[in-house]
Amino acid sequence: MTPTVTLNDGTALPVIGLGTVQSEGEDMAATVTAALSSGYRLIDTALRYETEPGVGRAVAASSVPREDILITTKIPGRLHGYDEAKESARTSLDNLGVDYIDLLLIHWPLPKVDNYIDTWRAMIDLQKEGVVRSIGVSNFTAAHLDRLVSETSVVPSVNQIELHPYFPQADLRAYHAEHGIVTESWSPLGRGSELLTAPPVAEAAAAHGVSEGQVVLRWHIQLGAVPLPKSSNPDRQKQNLDIFGFELTDDEMVAISGLERGRIWGQDPDVYEEF
Repeated sequence: MTPTVTLNDGTALPVIGLGTVQSEGEDMAATVTAALSSGYRLIDTALRYETEPGVGRAVAASSVPREDILITTKIPGRLHGYDEAKESARTSLDNLGVDYIDLLLIHWPLPKVDNYIDTWRAMIDLQKEGVVRSIGVSNFTAAHLDRLVSETSVVPSVNQIELHPYFPQADLRAYHAEHGIVTESWSPLGRGSELLTAPPVAEAAAAHGVSEGQVVLRWHIQLGAVPLPKSSNPDRQKQNLDIFGFELTDDEMVAISGLERGRIWGQDPDVYEEF
């Protein structure tokens, strides 16, 4: 059983989940079916990923009760605004074939568009209506979060951000901890980089008799972050879940965090736009 962390609204969130950005030719329903069989109970998708239908098919066909699966999806930039956000949620419900969304996030703040406040107001109402169980954000900075809370008085339950040893985001994680926001990590393994061959990671893997990926995912857990690794390989999925039988030392944590060098793709939320 995967441990959970309690969100500020009382929801129990598994401390590791499955990312579902689709690879070319991938059968997402098969990927999620394997993940559910392996023990994953947090599945992270987004309207923009175009993987909601596959996630929904896997959830519907699974022997795991719906109430035991936490589905996250996200509102894309093209649907910012009060009415648009409600439309996004309805579309996601249809795509997923479910009666409610467990966790709905704003995918990017898009400050130039400057419509994330109205988007958030719609999400607050969707939560009150029972359409959505928990609401949060993704890729928000501390300044974005401050404004969101000051104008609506509702603190997001999570903020899903780029987080890996190359970009540990210590200041933002500290802000989250101070305000009761759970940190989720996208690209937790530094997708497309040479992170897993870095000496501190390789040395810790050898010391504990685990894989380099397991070391990095354990690093996230010990930081208090919720990683969302992506894998369609059932064996790798199981390996990624098997990170609770060892603990990194303080020195190993410091060495791995010392790999910091910044964002991999330069997607600064203050300027990056994705619709």
